[in-house]
Amino acid sequence: MKLKNALFFGKRLLTDFNENKHLATCTDNKSTELTYYYFLFEEDKINTRGGNHPFQFDEAGIPLVHSYIDVVDGKGYYYYPITIGQYALAVFHSWLKTHDSEKKAYFLRFADWFMQQREESPELGCYWLTETAKPEYRVTTPWKSAFTQSRAISILLRAWQMTQNTEYLHAATLALIPFTKDISEGGVSVDRAIGETFYEEYTAAYPTRVLDGHIFSLFGLHDYIRAVPEEVNPDGHALALHLFKEGVEGLIRQLPKFDMGYWSRFNRCDLPGYPQNDPCTIGYLRLVRHQLLVLHQITGKDELRAYSEKFRRYDNIRNILKMYRHKFKALKKLNRL
Repeated sequence: MKLKNALFFGKRLLTDFNENKHLATCTDNKSTELTYYYFLFEEDKINTRGGNHPFQFDEAGIPLVHSYIDVVDGKGYYYYPITIGQYALAVFHSWLKTHDSEKKAYFLRFADWFMQQREESPELGCYWLTETAKPEYRVTTPWKSAFTQSRAISILLRAWQMTQNTEYLHAATLALIPFTKDISEGGVSVDRAIGETFYEEYTAAYPTRVLDGHIFSLFGLHDYIRAVPEEVNPDGHALALHLFKEGVEGLIRQLPKFDMGYWSRFNRCDLPGYPQNDPCTIGYLRLVRHQLLVLHQITGKDELRAYSEKFRRYDNIRNILKMYRHKFKALKKLNRL
């Protein structure tokens, strides 16, 4: 198992140098009609997760992804809502390009999948659970994710605008509620009490604070602000706007804590024994840099552009070699090598 893991992460290292060198983003990110997503996903380029297994598809065309390499119990293919959401957005992009009725029907099958798989409660509104384990965070039971909530909101609102079916809008509105609650209350946020609100990609017993997951979560909230004006749903619009502004301020306050002086941390995890210096990969740094640029275009916050530029300067061979020394130590400490 150790040799298999070493070979896997070695392969990822070799491919990492070229990952996310050219990320296409959408410049129309303020219009009320939701067209292209903030990142221009393409169907034919989303075919693996984790670089180890291609997708499988169910009879409706919904992709299933293989559990990550260090999952031992329950290893196999799963519905992974974050990835399903990304694929759905790529299908939506295909429809925008072609206006093919089959692509429209295919996209709506994704929206209906999210409708069918949702959980609802009076306290937590509408949410989705991911069943595959996350051993590095000691998560072995189905877990919520702000990233999943965001993807669902983006898809359901596009389906609502496409069909005018208000059930999609209702579910998207209820999907805002988990953002209002801390992980200790069954929600998907942390650090609200200290004025540094952060939305969790992975909900665990302790905050995990994965940087790209928080930023992607903000994109879903911004989709709601754009698509659902006050006159359509004043309460929903006001809540999404509040959550978005709170999350942007939290990001600005937390960004210095991710800065390693030569690279960015992947996360800031409070789990006992988790390495405090777990740097992100090269491709991940480039992704976050582009996320910050998009968010700067939306908000005008200069701090976001400044960190995007800082992360761009970090992307050089000297810092990459330094990063991998720290990454190796972090993987060893997590018993992943």
